[in-house]
Amino acid sequence: MSPKRNKPTDMRRSDRAVEDEAWIKRFLLEKNVGILATSFGEQPFINSNLYVYDEGSHSIYIHTARTGRTRDNIDANPQACFHVFEMGRLLPAEEALEFSIEYAGVTIFGEIQTLQDATQEEHILQLILDKYAPHLQKGRDYRGITPEELKRTAVYKLAISSWSAKKKQVEADFPGAFALPETSFLG
Repeated sequence: MSPKRNKPTDMRRSDRAVEDEAWIKRFLLEKNVGILATSFGEQPFINSNLYVYDEGSHSIYIHTARTGRTRDNIDANPQACFHVFEMGRLLPAEEALEFSIEYAGVTIFGEIQTLQDATQEEHILQLILDKYAPHLQKGRDYRGITPEELKRTAVYKLAISSWSAKKKQVEADFPGAFALPETSFLG
């Protein structure tokens, strides 16, 4: 039987918990993809997203099409969860069930809302563009967002009410540790 958890951030392996808020913030600032979890009634739904973490508002911002499942779920239930993670090396063992893996991740809980102010939406979309294409400049390498384009996009703010971070990392010379080969389905 699993131990009772009182808060969403309670974790079974507290020895792997990361309490260092500076580490959590740096992780969120540097990672590229997060998974948004929402629900509609009893049906859970996850969606991978590019995102930006804004330290000043203590929020995660994402965007999707103005209509669709993400929007419907958020309108029905603003409680959401967002997860960002990194996978490390596989850690073999003499017993199959003792195999493990290095990892690091942050899970965020909060309430998500659709932004309604066009100026704020454009600002957040520019933050996302700046994060993922810092070498490109608006006005030089691409034109800015038009009002017509903005009407097709929904920008969301996940106000962070709580978060937890977890990390498993072993010594560099762990016997037999190896990185899994990366396979791309994109060409």
